[in-house]
Amino acid sequence: MQTGDQAFISYPFAVQWKTKGTAAQLKGTDPINQLLWGDWAKIEDVKGPWFQIRSRGRTGWVRKENLQSNRILEVNFVDVGQGDGAHIQTPDDKAMVVDAGVEDNMYRFLRWRFGRFTRSFKFENMVISHPDKDHYFGFKPLFEHSKVKIGSIFHNGLVEQITAGKSTLGKTEKPAGASRKHFTGIIETRDQLKAITDSPTKRGKRLYPNLLHAAETSGRVNNIEGVLANEDSNDPIYLPGFAPTDNRGMTIRLLGPVPTTLSNGKLGLPSFGSIGKSKNGHSVILQIAIGDVKIQLGGDLNERSQDYLLEHYTGLKHPPANAEAEIDMVEAARPFFEADISKACHHGSADFSSTFMRAVNPIATVVSSGDDEPHSHPRPDTLGVIGKYGRGSRPLIFSTELARSSKEIIKHPDIVRTELRSTLRTNEAIIEDPGATRAAKTKAEKAIQDALKTIERSVANYGMINLRTDGKKVLIAQRLERQRSRRKRWDIHLLEPDQNKRLKYVMR
Repeated sequence: MQTGDQAFISYPFAVQWKTKGTAAQLKGTDPINQLLWGDWAKIEDVKGPWFQIRSRGRTGWVRKENLQSNRILEVNFVDVGQGDGAHIQTPDDKAMVVDAGVEDNMYRFLRWRFGRFTRSFKFENMVISHPDKDHYFGFKPLFEHSKVKIGSIFHNGLVEQITAGKSTLGKTEKPAGASRKHFTGIIETRDQLKAITDSPTKRGKRLYPNLLHAAETSGRVNNIEGVLANEDSNDPIYLPGFAPTDNRGMTIRLLGPVPTTLSNGKLGLPSFGSIGKSKNGHSVILQIAIGDVKIQLGGDLNERSQDYLLEHYTGLKHPPANAEAEIDMVEAARPFFEADISKACHHGSADFSSTFMRAVNPIATVVSSGDDEPHSHPRPDTLGVIGKYGRGSRPLIFSTELARSSKEIIKHPDIVRTELRSTLRTNEAIIEDPGATRAAKTKAEKAIQDALKTIERSVANYGMINLRTDGKKVLIAQRLERQRSRRKRWDIHLLEPDQNKRLKYVMR
């Protein structure tokens, strides 16, 4: 590594110093920042074992052993408020987004992360796990931004539409021999989607099909398709571009939605009762695998869908007849569902299967939830079960809601929704007003930038759960509510392999 090269902070973190030490010293003087494993750095100068780097907007010195040349997998569980949203940066430096919440927090974070989109930027993929507003509506400013391009948008195949004056998820059938209704109007191809989104009547005023219509007609999206797991559980299907044969250094397996071939030959997704339960229960389930590490994103699965998945993947009947049968089901399910890190389904809702939770058996669980919601997520009994069935003697539970700590807005989250966004709207109107003076427009532009800095700093720094892994070790970090010093800004948790390559929590 030499001047001008890019590098990354090595495991587990580094302190950046204003003044370098001597060749024999491991520390410099005047700490500037604490940098996490995997943080990007630009090498500006080299003095023996000391490297001057630019990272996270600051310039300072670290030692050579604090740097590595390879990028690792980065998963950021963004504080989107009520909803889900994760940004993934792959080891080959491609950007993905899985869900985006309901407001613009995800957009603000990505705008901060990728240079405010002053230049054209392409995301490899965006995944909408299911058509619930608190998972998809935050994509709206991304789909509308003229500098944002998208390789593929993947969805779960259930698209809201107006049929005979009512909102539906498409055609449902209950053929002979079926125990329940099935959704057979699964939308997999772009042409099938266009048959809905190109029709103002079928779109109606429903937000989801109109959002997909905006993406489809933007000219900045290469592909839109529905994705399904394989009906044959022993023949895995992967998210396009992330199969083992793609040699990406990681894979992303689709574990759901799981379709069924009906007696009439059609492919269907079983109803779980209401439309809401069904679209949640058929969330896109992603299992990310890199090296010996597995990370699972389960959307809004509920108890009925988890029972269905357990029966499908194990071939056993749920609920189990007795404790012994439950152990058998858990053991049969773990080869498919066990993960080291799990994103809790449905924001920590109490609508879950304990048997499924036992099968996942994570060492760390991330809960994405918001303040302004009527469900009291995460539920106390859910947190109890996560802890009870978590792996190891000290399973970890992280919450985007509990991790928030910015004095400016996090302790008063209504300010984000009202005052700051009102400031943006008011001043944007001034800039667009042809009758406004140059001085008024300059003042409005400054007010917009100040508001954006407050929002973006808070979204990027507080509430977000940062996960980094090279496939062997894992770092999970969140910002401290109040930094202890410039050397200690992060609450860092480390998972390292034991002699059997099984992760365990390292007490610090």
